[in-house]
Amino acid sequence: MNATLRAAWVIARRDFTALITSKAFIFFLIGPIAMFGIALAAGALGSQVALETAQPTIAVAMNPDDAKALVRTRDRLEKMLGRPGLPRLEQVAQDMDPLAMLGGKGDGKVYAATLSGSRERPLLTGSEQMIATWRNKLSIIINNSQQDTDINSIYLDSKPVSLPRISAPPDRAMTAQIGQMGLFLLTMLLAGMVLSNLVEEKTNKIIEILAASIPIDAIFLGKLFAMLAMAFVGIAVWAGTGALAGLALGAALPALPPPAVGWPIFLLLCVVYFSTAYLLLGSLFLGIGAMAATVREVQTLSMPVTMGQLLIFFFASYTLPRLGQPIEIVATLIPFSSPFAMLARAAQLPALWPHVLALLWQGIWTCAIIRLGTGLFRRNVLKTGSGKKRRWKVRAAPKRI
Repeated sequence: MNATLRAAWVIARRDFTALITSKAFIFFLIGPIAMFGIALAAGALGSQVALETAQPTIAVAMNPDDAKALVRTRDRLEKMLGRPGLPRLEQVAQDMDPLAMLGGKGDGKVYAATLSGSRERPLLTGSEQMIATWRNKLSIIINNSQQDTDINSIYLDSKPVSLPRISAPPDRAMTAQIGQMGLFLLTMLLAGMVLSNLVEEKTNKIIEILAASIPIDAIFLGKLFAMLAMAFVGIAVWAGTGALAGLALGAALPALPPPAVGWPIFLLLCVVYFSTAYLLLGSLFLGIGAMAATVREVQTLSMPVTMGQLLIFFFASYTLPRLGQPIEIVATLIPFSSPFAMLARAAQLPALWPHVLALLWQGIWTCAIIRLGTGLFRRNVLKTGSGKKRRWKVRAAPKRI
């Protein structure tokens, strides 16, 4: 056993050093960061477009003093309230026809509605739906513009008190759901590298050289834990980048409700359950890689596993609000869904002893799948460990005449 562990350590150190010093690994780290940045920029652009679409432009055809007062009041309210959904106001010439501006026949720009008259007797011209949507908000702007007192100068007595923060179970369910999603994405993103590494060494005949001097169990263990260490390096880089982005965004990020077990234990369980989920899926991928000879075969064989893992994730997500029910207990017993179900349980229930039992259960299944993978490797690659031994018959050489 000690010799197997020493050999596994040699393989793990060799693979880990070769992986993190390669150029492909650097691009692998940059890829998700670039994708997240593009997605964030696209989301911000989409929200800006949606905001501009939701906030129509209303032309203000009043005398210059009234028009400037309304535009100034609207901007002040939006700055104070933080984009409350007020319509944009644009000052236009007082003598312009409201109907012409609605049809784009005035200055060439089409407005959603027109506000004419004066601040004392305003007139809103537009469609029935537009008037019903924006009439009350325009009334707030007009009423505030007629007050000489600045809103910031109004005295409001206040009495701050300290209240305990109460997190309801539905709020904790949101934390559980985000934890499950992050665990699934990281597992699927990082576990696939096990396949490519094994197939590459099979193609180059390196794996057969290693198998001639090192036990197969040690090779599989070494490769699996080297990939796990590589995954932690990637997660550390991405988490550091995310922390810097969080510091830059500041209060713009939503605050998650605290989990039932507390943040320190929950984050520790996130690391542990990622390790078990990665080892379970990685050991299964190693078994698939032992049966595949080319990259095309790897893609063909890994597709059912990927789809099955997606179904497992959906199943664990379905059991999230059903704590203690039979279907949720089944999700904790199935080895591939157990990390996701138990992480959701940690976010919603404070008990810790079920996690000890779940980790032991997942460790047993990981060892079993590794044993299955090594058996497949012996039969499909080394052609040993199965089948009957061949019996060789020795024939006598024919006599020379």
